[in-house]
Amino acid sequence: MPRSSRIALIAAIVGGLALGGSAGSPGDDRFTSFSWSKEDPLFGGFSAIEMADDGLSLTLLSDRGSWTRGQVRRDASGRITGIETDPMRMLRGRGEAPLARRRSDSEGLAIARDGTAYVSFEGAARVLRYRDLAGPAENLPVHPDFQLMQNNSALEALAIDATGALYTLPERSGRLNRPFPVYRFDGCEWTQPFDLPRRGPYLAVGADFGPDGRFYLLERNFRGFLGFASRVRRFEFGPQGVVSEEVLFETPSGRYDNLEGISVWQEPGGGIVVSMVSDDNFLFVQRTEVVEVRLPD
Repeated sequence: MPRSSRIALIAAIVGGLALGGSAGSPGDDRFTSFSWSKEDPLFGGFSAIEMADDGLSLTLLSDRGSWTRGQVRRDASGRITGIETDPMRMLRGRGEAPLARRRSDSEGLAIARDGTAYVSFEGAARVLRYRDLAGPAENLPVHPDFQLMQNNSALEALAIDATGALYTLPERSGRLNRPFPVYRFDGCEWTQPFDLPRRGPYLAVGADFGPDGRFYLLERNFRGFLGFASRVRRFEFGPQGVVSEEVLFETPSGRYDNLEGISVWQEPGGGIVVSMVSDDNFLFVQRTEVVEVRLPD
């Protein structure tokens, strides 16, 4: 993030804190939040989360090219009571060295059934494949549109469906009345089969396919002194594109921090849970938190 943008962000957040905008809860017991910190210079800036099917382990990705795995402790109601993570590790390029700084703005994470991980990037817009996150990267083909995307607003969201196909879209569409283009990788090439409608000023920051087979999109709206607002929409896709669209929830401004990553899973014998992680931008005025929402049956 450019220095001028960081200063403006700090000023806006501090103003929001002074107004008391970042405290409290939505008044809905479906929402829970767990904040934590760690003495690790690479800890923070989380842009993606992948929660295991049992909700007891997770993988986290930062927007500075680092990642970690950890264990989740929960109480009898399923609420998070603790998270223990391994030391943060840097993603590698195609060799032994970590990704170059100018090419390490990692944003989206999708993990296939066999453990293969895919990471999307915002600066140099592309998707890398990791047979093992601790190992070397493999370059996927690049769609021509990727090179035309706005600076610092490229491939924020990445998801993988039950067939192993990848879906990604940029943070910004270019205009408020322009839909978000969706790109699909079938294992051979990228296509742009359809768009998602843009609703208002929200920007696309995370995506996942849920156990119900539907596509969940996490969106963010930064409202200056009022703080961050988040929204999750759920889509059903058909051969021709979007079949259905619904807004699952929208948080009040300042209720939570800068939620950027999303993972959708199902509690054993229970309902669907949406887990989201915040990007604290490595700023003292922000916090790292995992917010979870239990959806009604």
